[in-house]
Amino acid sequence: IGRKNWLFSQTPRGAQASAIIYSIIETAKENHLHPFPYLTYLFETLPQQQEDASLDEWLPWSTQLPERCRIPVQS
Repeated sequence: IGRKNWLFSQTPRGAQASAIIYSIIETAKENHLHPFPYLTYLFETLPQQQEDASLDEWLPWSTQLPERCRIPVQS
């Protein structure tokens, strides 16, 4: 996914930002989350948190994430 997209990173900081976003999205997928609702949830809730708050509840493997972010597990 990143191979051709790296061509559009015009600066090292842009490439680093792209790598961070790709990592978050791929980690969300591996933890059975819908990437778009998960990112929306992060962008809506994280700015309202205290600076010293623990980030554990927003990590992709957290059990405290809302159900709208989760992909139903099929048995």
